[in-house]
Amino acid sequence: MICLFYFYPMVQAFILSLQSGTGTNLTFVGFDNYARLLKDPTFLTTVKNTVIYLIIQVPVMILLALFISVLLNDKTLKFKGVFRTAIFLPCVTSLVAYSVIFKYLFGLDGIINLFLLKVSIISEPIQWLTDPFWAKIAIITAITWRWTGYNMIFYLSALQNVDQSIYEAAKMDGASSIQTFFKITIPMLKPIILFTSITSTIGTLQLFDEVMNITQGGPGNATMSISQYIYNLSFKYTPDFGYAATVSYAIVIMIVIFSIIQFKVAGDKND
Repeated sequence: MICLFYFYPMVQAFILSLQSGTGTNLTFVGFDNYARLLKDPTFLTTVKNTVIYLIIQVPVMILLALFISVLLNDKTLKFKGVFRTAIFLPCVTSLVAYSVIFKYLFGLDGIINLFLLKVSIISEPIQWLTDPFWAKIAIITAITWRWTGYNMIFYLSALQNVDQSIYEAAKMDGASSIQTFFKITIPMLKPIILFTSITSTIGTLQLFDEVMNITQGGPGNATMSISQYIYNLSFKYTPDFGYAATVSYAIVIMIVIFSIIQFKVAGDKND
């Protein structure tokens, strides 16, 4: 069953990536599609956009999830269940629904601009969805809002399994809250942090819904992700399924590279 539903499609996709043509009129071209990737300006732009999302959004989201999970693990905090539910809810919200809401929030006359104008932080509305820089910020904000609660659940579960006597001993030795966080909490959560970093990296490299629904890859190709480019190659432009499969394998290669880097940065598993 695993071979049928996992390995067979992967092998077929790889074989498809060695072919080129429009629609179903495909011819075998060897590794020409892979060479084409390096000369394709749209593909290179989508890689740059996706890497920008990755290197900004994933660290911010991981740190934010860690911070919130520590706060919500405080035994003296009241209404913990309400707070945990509220922060987790975004990740079970419909992707399309929340993307449309963010599109309205970041509109020229949206609530974000109205608030910033009201408190005099800006003198004129920000072109959130039509400026290349601010459009990326809007996408990163949307992804972070949706997935922070999802990662927080992993950290919260791990924190509740940490022996409280360790924290009590540190407190008796005079350790501050910051020292406790960096010297005890972070090392104890290291395997979970590595896991969430890798899964978040994979999710960001496969980013599609937010970009498609909020900016549709624009302005120009300023926010287009690799996955949206695959969609465009298959269904928007003249269909080239072979080249689309090649771009898909580029994502696989990037996931492998980033995962190896994260394992190296995290150190040996026995540390």
